Amino acid sequence: MIEASALYVGHVMHRRTRPRAHRLNYRLVSLLLDLDEIDELGATSWLFSRNAFNVFSFRDRDYGAGTAEPLRAQMERLCASAGVNLDGGAIRLLTIPRILGFAFNPLSVFYCHDSGGALRAIVYEVNNTFGERHSYVIPVEGGGHGEIRQSCAKDFHVSPFMPMDMRYAFRVAPPGERLTLAITVSDKAGPVLAAVHTARRRRLSDAALARLFFSNPVSSVKVVAGILYEALRLWLKRVPVYPHPAPPAEPVTIAGMAGETARP
Repeated sequence: MIEASALYVGHVMHRRTRPRAHRLNYRLVSLLLDLDEIDELGATSWLFSRNAFNVFSFRDRDYGAGTAEPLRAQMERLCASAGVNLDGGAIRLLTIPRILGFAFNPLSVFYCHDSGGALRAIVYEVNNTFGERHSYVIPVEGGGHGEIRQSCAKDFHVSPFMPMDMRYAFRVAPPGERLTLAITVSDKAGPVLAAVHTARRRRLSDAALARLFFSNPVSSVKVVAGILYEALRLWLKRVPVYPHPAPPAEPVTIAGMAGETARP
């Protein structure tokens, strides 16, 4: 029975303050997928499939190490590296699904719970337009009750309009009837960019998926088109462009109260 997985429909807003003011706001449709429910969802839905073409689909290799190793095992290992034992608890992924075989996820988020239901860690998985991927694993203090605040150093190149010497601050309201994910990007002088994703939960069903598809059939393509369009606007505003550095030696950053370390 599908109980935890759901649709989330909302908006994402970016607001840059320096060196030029810039703002964007886009509609965003995401899936919250419990990793233990994906097979059942694929077996009972006409419009959603796992590792196969459909109107909406989920491909395991789009996430984590991009290998055949199950995502649950990968996330459990990453959490263990951060000192967190999930003990078989639920792992839920907030992501943009493939639509007619296409998707690009600037950010996917794994909410990792222990066997008692407490949220113990969040894995922020970032993809850039250069085909590279990096994850930030951050333990959650206090079981994830109320608003969660986390931070870590930036270790991975994302935008050519942002340097590397920056820091992320996360403010998270975990998925319930609503969700909030806010990220502030700062340099030594203070905040440069604020990004906020807010959404409402909807029941995940074929009827809901069909309505979403016919109301916005190219939403995944619009993510990439939006990135290119906003990059053009920033370039026309003469925002400095930074060269693309080599990716970090390790694909994962383990972050915590004592600082960050890169680990495989």
